[in-house]
Amino acid sequence: MIDRERFSRMLEESARLMLEEADALSEIDSKFGDGDHGITVTKIAKVIQQQVAAWDEGQPLKDFLEDLGMDVMAVRGGSAGPLYGTLVGGLGVELADDETVVTGDAARRMFAGCLSELRDITTAQVGDKTMMDAVVPAVEAAQACASDDPADVFAAAADAAEAGAAASEQFASKFGRARSYGEQTIGTPDAGAVSTSLFFRGLANAARP
Repeated sequence: MIDRERFSRMLEESARLMLEEADALSEIDSKFGDGDHGITVTKIAKVIQQQVAAWDEGQPLKDFLEDLGMDVMAVRGGSAGPLYGTLVGGLGVELADDETVVTGDAARRMFAGCLSELRDITTAQVGDKTMMDAVVPAVEAAQACASDDPADVFAAAADAAEAGAAASEQFASKFGRARSYGEQTIGTPDAGAVSTSLFFRGLANAARP
């Protein structure tokens, strides 16, 4: 089981990876987008760091994720803030108010919740070259993982998210500014999918004791 302290480390590791790869994310985004995805991801990562540091011991995980999601949603920088805020807040949607640790079952519910919430605000699917190319495979892998160890669930999701982000190279963009470039975007991964895979990888890397 994952307690509050370890989950804090998981979020901190996600933020660290996002900050570490910020320049690379902007480089990807510069090819067919505004070139600022890394800047926005940096803002999101810093919000995560700040809120984790300020997490009150008495605040339940569900409430913390909801508040963190709202804070991330307020980050300016195109659609990334609202989308990431929805993803982060969605991790807590299926948790009970009194859940204080993350079990394997809770981890699967967390991933299901983030996908459900995202589908309320975007019609993007796998193949549209968006963050959903990482999110959907991650959620499917989490659901398919039968392990009772939540670290296994997070690892399966991270592996699938990375594979999905890499696969986004073969698709033509159907959303955002990149959409106007059509098939020219084939061969370049989606920056949002890559940053999402980094977020999930960070969670997985720190999920084990």
